[in-house]
Amino acid sequence: MKNMVIMPNSVTGYHWTGPSLTTDQKNVPVAAGLPKIFWCKQMTYPDDLPQISVVFIFVNEALSVILRSVHSVVNHTPSHLLKEIILVDDNSDNVELKFNLDQYVNKRYPGLVKIVRNNKREGLIRARIQGWKAATSPVVGFFDAHVEFNIGWVEPALTRIKEDRKRIILPAIDNIKYNTFEVQQYANAAHGYNWGLWCMYIIPPQDWLDKGDESAPIRTPAMIGCSFVVDREYFGEIGLLDPGMEVYGGENIELGMRVWQCGGSMEVLPCSRVAHIERTKKPYNNDIDYYAKRNALRAAEVWMDDFKSHVYMAWNIPMANPGVDFGDVSERIALRQRLQCRSFKWYLENVYPEMRIYNNTVTYGEVRNSKASGYCLDQGAEEDDKAILYPCHGMSSQLVRYSSEGVLQLGPLGSTAFLPDSKCLVDDGKGRTPTLKKCEDVLRPAQRFWDFTQNGPIISRDTGRCLEVEMSKDANFGLRLVVQRCSGQKWMIRNWIKHGRH
Repeated sequence: MKNMVIMPNSVTGYHWTGPSLTTDQKNVPVAAGLPKIFWCKQMTYPDDLPQISVVFIFVNEALSVILRSVHSVVNHTPSHLLKEIILVDDNSDNVELKFNLDQYVNKRYPGLVKIVRNNKREGLIRARIQGWKAATSPVVGFFDAHVEFNIGWVEPALTRIKEDRKRIILPAIDNIKYNTFEVQQYANAAHGYNWGLWCMYIIPPQDWLDKGDESAPIRTPAMIGCSFVVDREYFGEIGLLDPGMEVYGGENIELGMRVWQCGGSMEVLPCSRVAHIERTKKPYNNDIDYYAKRNALRAAEVWMDDFKSHVYMAWNIPMANPGVDFGDVSERIALRQRLQCRSFKWYLENVYPEMRIYNNTVTYGEVRNSKASGYCLDQGAEEDDKAILYPCHGMSSQLVRYSSEGVLQLGPLGSTAFLPDSKCLVDDGKGRTPTLKKCEDVLRPAQRFWDFTQNGPIISRDTGRCLEVEMSKDANFGLRLVVQRCSGQKWMIRNWIKHGRH
């Protein structure tokens, strides 16, 4: 198991077929062997489990999809455990989501379904807070309104929370194909993220793999975000989701950091399974990249201590005057102090040790040459292993990181051990062209060390040659990167963290 866990069936060895999880469709083996997930069917749970309120958030969702989600949770949750279903309409424009929806649920499920309507578009984060406010049961589950619940999904989640109210439970996510509505099971995975605070599936911790019990809870650093179950009062005590975040993106990572740092825990439960439609078109048509960046910076400023520079680096923006207004975080900082939370360093060491750490960074960002105004050092095509000059755009291919050891790396941060790291700029002394290589593959480490001063040359410590630009008709934009005898060309890098080499 070398990469992110995103493929279905690679662990459990079976899948579901058809548009709906019915009794005769679940647990269908597709290969010989004994899938250990069947252990879930043998488990027993206490009789006195707490009730749950299920909250669905929607905006301009298809009515049929919303009703499918409602029918699914009713059909696959014991009635004595399901206290209420709360539908939060985040100011939909679709008229059939008004009277038609009200009429249907009130007739089909009288007294069971509440509808909360926002009079302006709040975004997923604040809409979930509205759902929490409307909930009355001891436990609340938050879900997108395009899901399918497996039989037996709720009992293991409620049991784990009954044992420890400071646990946030993530049902294992399966996939509903958007074009056929076929449900396919994904492999068991933890939920992680990169330094840009984008979520992703990651391999479960080694201690979980060593147990060989695929029904055991999986410790997870954060959550993908489409579903989670939490003790209602505890969720309020730890600060809900950050209401200062906009739309969505980053709130799922921030919650994971906060829960772990402040004495709680987060886990994926393989025996609690909920399938989710991965849509081709998102209902919030705003610039999600911008909101994800904004929300990531809020999380970094409150929770990440000396590691917050990694988030700015990953987005390739300066720490001073980043051009992003992430709002007032004073209340969230006060929350952290009030809860007496641990450091982010503790979190990395104990919860997310897979993260690569770049605290040796002196300077980062776009690198420009005095002879090529408007052009930046760029990693170029990944398969070419050649650095190039390209019109400056500030994206991750132009993220250059210079370390205190003298290493120049180009490209997006590798973030975790599951992802390849950015490559080292190398002068191997054999030709006039610098190369990009995986840092660990450089045969002679000295070849990857450079001396660099702001508004000065970039000099190979191994060969004494300078990284420079020459005009060439054969090169892109008429500019070629070379290593040659130093001629006095100067380089500028955008962002400084430490000023020892300034």
